[in-house]
Amino acid sequence: MKVVLASAKRKTAVARVVVKEGRGRIRINGIPLEIYQPELCRWKIMEPLLLAGKEIVSRIDIYVNVKGGGVMGQASAARTAIARALVEWTGNERLRELFLKYDRRLLVEDPRRTEPKKPRGRSARAKRQKSYR
Repeated sequence: MKVVLASAKRKTAVARVVVKEGRGRIRINGIPLEIYQPELCRWKIMEPLLLAGKEIVSRIDIYVNVKGGGVMGQASAARTAIARALVEWTGNERLRELFLKYDRRLLVEDPRRTEPKKPRGRSARAKRQKSYR
């Protein structure tokens, strides 16, 4: 039995994906994709599946485990991991090109992270004002 593992990160969210032969089931942290909330995250996660097409997705089961970050960070990490797993599963160079053409972030992680807070300020860049009087 063929099994493909893939992972991806976005901000502090980490997604791990397992792809096996199956009947087209997709679960995110044990929740079926059809009822995953919020809806915007569901559509974001579905993007690589819709691009890949029904004939590929209906023959595999996808299990996603996501931890850390917020809901959109988790959705972005899950979508990248799913896209990578689909490309590895099919071995199709055309699918890889399609993903890259549609949105490069489907296969390439976003390296941006939050900047750490510095002393003498409320956040990374904001500082307390000085009054010299």
